Amino acid sequence: MRSLGELASVAVRGAVVSASSSATRTSSSAASSSAPNVQKFKVYRWDPDVGGDPKYKTYEVDTNDCGPMMLDVLFKIKDEQDQTLSFRRSCREGICGSCAMNINGQNGLACLTKVEKTASDQTIAPLPHMFVVRDLVVDMANFYAQYKSIDPFLKTKSDPPADGKERLQTKENRAKLDGLYECILCACCSTSCPSYWWNSDKYLGPAVLLQAYRWIIDSRDEFTKERLENVNDAFKLYRCHTIMNCSKVCPKGLNPALKIAKIKAMAH
Repeated sequence: MRSLGELASVAVRGAVVSASSSATRTSSSAASSSAPNVQKFKVYRWDPDVGGDPKYKTYEVDTNDCGPMMLDVLFKIKDEQDQTLSFRRSCREGICGSCAMNINGQNGLACLTKVEKTASDQTIAPLPHMFVVRDLVVDMANFYAQYKSIDPFLKTKSDPPADGKERLQTKENRAKLDGLYECILCACCSTSCPSYWWNSDKYLGPAVLLQAYRWIIDSRDEFTKERLENVNDAFKLYRCHTIMNCSKVCPKGLNPALKIAKIKAMAH
């Protein structure tokens, strides 16, 4: 029969072995998770200063050695492989909408689109059916001009409230703006719309019409009739055929197609 001292010694040795095994498993797991995962990314390239036809250039990136989002991959390519690569980015938080592009065939924000770690290769292209300035940068001039055309600001006819007070609205009226004000004008929805592809010179597109409805429905705005008359046009509004691409790709989870339908109902 063992003494208490011997039993204590055995217990200590067991604890040490257990801790050693646990450390070995942890070390093995860490080594496994840090193992290289080199993936191929086909990136759209075109430089107006060089000319020639646009092309896709393939880059190999260890996705275990960079952040989890597609924007992280683009940064790694630009920082370590090709400084000539051009793309827009700013907030990295899905707020500014700057890094909108077409990723694996679907529009989205590069900062919110996760890398598919198991995919053999992935494709990154500019927003479709837009004039390309360079690489992944597109010309947004027409899009912003259309946004400007709807007067995206509060318009009133009456005098301001006395003593500089706010123009108040009920909680119910404020709630009508939910699903509207969150739009970040990234153009993911408009550039996924076939009607906008073919008629972008006349059709306002999902993003701008969503913004138009945001002011049409605002109880504090006093130009509702004029705003409806402005968009009530065969091309500006009625090119929407409710394909729903816009609602599928919105990175903020908004539903432009529904709001366009509401504008149509109000315009009749």
